[in-house]
Amino acid sequence: MATSPAVGAASVSDFPLARALGDNWWLLLVRGIVAILFGLLAFAWPGLTFLTLVLFWGAFTAVDGVVAMIAAFSGRGSRVAPRWWLVLGGLAGIAVGAIALVWPMVAANVLLILIAFWAIVIGVAQVLGGIALRKEIHGEWWLVLSGLLCILFGAAILAQPLVGAFAIIWLIGFYAILFGLCLVMLAFRVKRLKRI
Repeated sequence: MATSPAVGAASVSDFPLARALGDNWWLLLVRGIVAILFGLLAFAWPGLTFLTLVLFWGAFTAVDGVVAMIAAFSGRGSRVAPRWWLVLGGLAGIAVGAIALVWPMVAANVLLILIAFWAIVIGVAQVLGGIALRKEIHGEWWLVLSGLLCILFGAAILAQPLVGAFAIIWLIGFYAILFGLCLVMLAFRVKRLKRI
């Protein structure tokens, strides 16, 4: 196995979080691919109307939230790993997505604030999840990096909320692609921990 456990001679089966991520590596891959596709869409159609952006963002965060919840509650075995950070991120994504899809005009008025807070909540959850994962396997930093990107993205939006819509679309696209790439890299890294 290419990834060695954090504790001496212990096997991966002694680390429930690493085992759960390994068993569900494809969910991380799906989240990453959806984020990359959303980012590419933002670059491909930079002239999107703000309302269209709200609807696309709502769909993206809702799908990401649902996949995070599936990852949190799926898995085998009687010993359940602590996955509250996935639940927190999933609930935030579903809530923001629902607001954007059900009340797009309301969401359009507060879209940047919603995006910023969603990114910060997701980022904090992923940094904490990455720290928990680092206790189980060596050299695992992709989840922490994706969380830090989320936090920086949210902070950048809060710091400059009056930036033009065109710049925001490009910023969102760039963030989504980087976030997605981190999750794809993490997916292939934890795939090695999958139980046969």
